[in-house]
Amino acid sequence: MLHPATRTLAALLALAAGACSRGPAPGTDAGAAPAGSAGASIGSAGAPVDPPAPPGAAPLRAPVREGGALARAAREDALYVADEDHGVVRVVPLPLDPERPGAGVPAPGRPAQVLALGGPEGRVLATVRDPGLLLILRPDAAAGLVEVGRVPLPADAWGIAVTPDEKTAIVTSAWTHKVSAVDLETARPRWTVDVAREPRGVAVLPDGSAAYVSHLVGADLTRIDDLGGAPRVRRVALPASPLRAPSGERLAASLGYALALSEDGRRLFAARHALGAMGHAAWFGAATVDVLITGRDEPLAPPHHGNLPVLRSAFAEQVITPESVITLPGASVTPVTQPRAVAYRKRARTLLVAGEGDDLVLEVDATAVDPTLAIVKSYPVGGRYDPHIRVAGTCGAPTGLALSADEATAWVFCRSTGDVAALRLHDPAAGAAAATAGSAAATAGSAATPAGSVAASAGAAPTAAPPPEGPAALVHLADDPLGPEVAKGRRLFYNALDGTVSGNLGCAGCHPDGRDDGYVWREATFSTADGEHANFVGRPENIPEVAKRKGVPRRTPMLAGNVGAAGPYGWHGESEDLVSRLQTGMGLHRWGGLPIDHTPAGVAARATVLAMFLRRGLVAPPRAEGAPDERVKRGREIFRSDEAKCSRCHVPESDYTDRMAYPMPKRPPLPGYDEDPRPEYKTPSLRFVGGRPPYLHDGRAGTLAELIEQNADRMGKTSHLSPEDRAALVAFLETL
Repeated sequence: MLHPATRTLAALLALAAGACSRGPAPGTDAGAAPAGSAGASIGSAGAPVDPPAPPGAAPLRAPVREGGALARAAREDALYVADEDHGVVRVVPLPLDPERPGAGVPAPGRPAQVLALGGPEGRVLATVRDPGLLLILRPDAAAGLVEVGRVPLPADAWGIAVTPDEKTAIVTSAWTHKVSAVDLETARPRWTVDVAREPRGVAVLPDGSAAYVSHLVGADLTRIDDLGGAPRVRRVALPASPLRAPSGERLAASLGYALALSEDGRRLFAARHALGAMGHAAWFGAATVDVLITGRDEPLAPPHHGNLPVLRSAFAEQVITPESVITLPGASVTPVTQPRAVAYRKRARTLLVAGEGDDLVLEVDATAVDPTLAIVKSYPVGGRYDPHIRVAGTCGAPTGLALSADEATAWVFCRSTGDVAALRLHDPAAGAAAATAGSAAATAGSAATPAGSVAASAGAAPTAAPPPEGPAALVHLADDPLGPEVAKGRRLFYNALDGTVSGNLGCAGCHPDGRDDGYVWREATFSTADGEHANFVGRPENIPEVAKRKGVPRRTPMLAGNVGAAGPYGWHGESEDLVSRLQTGMGLHRWGGLPIDHTPAGVAARATVLAMFLRRGLVAPPRAEGAPDERVKRGREIFRSDEAKCSRCHVPESDYTDRMAYPMPKRPPLPGYDEDPRPEYKTPSLRFVGGRPPYLHDGRAGTLAELIEQNADRMGKTSHLSPEDRAALVAFLETL
C-alpha cells in the first residue's frame, strides 16, 4: 500500500502529465507543427533529426533557440564553446576525438554564451562580456570561425536567445541589468530596456510574441512583450520550490542562469537554487526546477499550506504535501547542486540539468509538478578525483549542455577542467523500469548523492544497481590559463563535494561569478549531531526548533574585485587575512562544524589555493568609462567633504574602506532575525556598490537612495543634504 504522501505526489504527477498531453492552447492551430520543426525528418528512434541539406533544400533551423556555454552546429559536425576563462570561442569537431580537440578563435573579450543558427551559412552568435558585444560569426574551413558582424551592447552581455524566424536576438547584460534586441539582418540594436538585477537566462516563446528572462538574484522572472515593436516589461512571480517551502512562505531564489521551454511553449522551466527550502540538514536550501504556465504566467506548483504534523528534528524530512511527510532517499532533498545549464529533451519529455557543484547531469521528468522530485536518471561526468582534495581532474563544474539531433547523446562543457564530454542518454522507449535502474549507483562515491529516483519516490523497493556510468567520450580543450595552483583553487571554488571546504554547497553557490546572491543569511549557534556549532542557514525554519533562534543577519558579500587587501576580513574584521577568513568560513558554511577527519594543514592548503583563485581568477564587473557629469562631480565633492565625512571611513586610496570595525547605533532587528549581540561592523568597500543591492549587513536598504534617505547620520552625516545633493551622492556611488 502506498504512503499517503506518495499517493498525493503520484496524483500531482499524473495531473501534470495530463495537462501536458492536452490539445493546443486556445488561439493556436491544432494542425500546426511545433516551431522549428520545418525540414526535420524522423530518425530510427522516433526523434526529430536534422537531415543533411542537399543543394536546393530548405535551410536547417537552429538546433535550439536559447544560448549557452556550449552549442551544437545545425549540421552536427561541430560543437561551439564559449570559453570565458581563456577568452576564446572554440570549435570542437564531432564526433569527439581526443586527438582532435579543435581550435579556439580569440574573442575581443570574455565570451559568455554561444548559439548556433541554421541557414545556409550556419552562423554562430556569441556574447562578449566586457566590452558588451554580440558577435556574429561564420564557420570557415581554415579559420574555424570568421567574424562578420559586431554589435555594441550594454556592458556584461551574457545570455542570448533568438526569435523563431532567427532574425532577432534577445541579449541580457548582467551587471548593467539590461536586455537588448538585435536585428541580425542589419547587425544593429533595436531597443534596450532596464530590468531587475543580474538578468541571465532568456527564452523566446515559439510564436515570437514574448521573451522571459531569469535573474541570478531573486525568484521573479522578467517578461518582455512586443519584441518587434515597443517592448513592454513586467515582473512575473515564480516562487522557488513551493512544495518544499515552509507553510505559507514564498522562497527566494538564486543561480537563475538558465531557462528552457517545452516544445509547445506552454511550460517554462527555471533551473535555480531555492533559498531556505526544507529538507534533511538543508542549511542552504535545495536545487529546484520551477515551472511557469506561460498562458497564465502562474507557477504550476501550488503553495504549501497547513499547520501539519512534522517530526521536530533538525534531521527530519519536512512536510511538502497537505497530507503527510514524503521521505526521499539520499543525504538531502537536493538532487543536484548549483544548477548551471538546462536542456529540454523533446523525445523523452524530460529536462537535463547540469550540476556545477557535484559534477553530474540530472535528468528529471518535465511533466512533473516539481521536476526535481521526479528524477529519471543521474549521469556523473566528473572523474580522476584528487585523493586528498575531492575535486575532479576531468569534467569538473559542468557549465554547458547540448543535445544531438536524435537526442540520444548529450555533450557537456566542464569549465573548471576545460573538457567536453559526451553522455549516452537513457532510451525513453525502454520503459520507466530501465530508466530508473542504476540511478543510485550513478552517483556512487559522490559526497552529495541525489535524492532519489522515480522508482524511489513512487515507493518502489530498491534494486541492485549496475556499476557507475560516466562519459562515453571526453576531449580536453586546454589547461588552466593561470597555472596548476590557481587551477586547484578554481576547482575548489565551484566544487561542493570536498567535505572540508564545503557542507554540500560550493563557494560559487553563494558567490556566483564571484559576485553575490543578494541574500541575507542567518548565522546561528545551535546543537547538531556532532555538537554545538555556528552555522549559516537560509531561513529560521532550517534551524532546529529546540534552539529557539532565528539567527542574526549576514548579507552575502561580493568577492570579485574586493579581496585584494591584506586584511582584515569578516563582518567584524575578526579574521587577520583572507586565508584565515576562508578557513573560518569552512566551518560556518555547513551543517555542523568541520568534519572530524580534517587536519589544520589540509584546511590551510585549501584556503591558500582558494585565495589565489579569488584574487587572480575572479574577474571584477565592468566599470563605466568616460568623464563624470556635473551631478557625479557634485556627489564626489559631497563624499569627500568635511561635513559629510564619508571618506573618513570609506577611504578612496584603499578601495573606499579603512577596514576598521566600528560600533553602530542600535536598531530593532528585522522581522525573522535575532538581534545581533555584536553590533560593530567593518567598513565595507564601496567598489561596485551600485550593482549589489540590498545594502547593510541585514539588507534593510533596498537601494542606495533608500540607504542615504534612511541613514539619519548613522554613517557619516547626510541629514543636512538637500534632495538634489542626496541624488548627486547616489550618482557618484554608482560610478565606483
